[in-house]
Amino acid sequence: MSPLKLKKGATSHSAYNLRPTFSDKVESHTLAVLVENEPGVLARVIGLFSGRGYNIDSLTVAEVDHTGHLSRVTIVTSGKPQIIEQIKAQLGRIVSVRAVNDLTVEGRSVERELAMFKVTGTGEKRVEALRLADIFRANVVDSTLESFVFEITGAPDKIDAFADLMRPLGLTDVARTGVAALSRGE
Repeated sequence: MSPLKLKKGATSHSAYNLRPTFSDKVESHTLAVLVENEPGVLARVIGLFSGRGYNIDSLTVAEVDHTGHLSRVTIVTSGKPQIIEQIKAQLGRIVSVRAVNDLTVEGRSVERELAMFKVTGTGEKRVEALRLADIFRANVVDSTLESFVFEITGAPDKIDAFADLMRPLGLTDVARTGVAALSRGE
């Protein structure tokens, strides 16, 4: 038997290959990045994504500590696991970044988004839009004889489902805030 051939049932994994194995499946991850609130920080974070061809599905930024001058950047991105690991490592190298947390892998988290939908229609379509808004607990924040503006808050999947149902009823415009997320528990 050749020394390069493996015995039946033996694996080709080496004890020297300690790198984790990654799948080729594209995954969506929610990253919470704590940054110093100073000019240019967001541009550096966004530059990392655009310079390497990474996609941002959602982005929200807000100051979370006024006295400490800290902001939280919540980024929803997607890619193969090794790409997500690269993104986290490269974000951590930016000087103004204090912490990078992958809420998708660190445990359970809560994600919410705010959206407004303008739906134009009359007759039965108008009545159906109101009925669906009630089911989804959307609020009417503006009303004319021809249109409604609904406000809805919830998980991104809920927002997507509401949009899908409103399209055939006359959905004409959508504004979404992007995902805000926090880890659950301690």
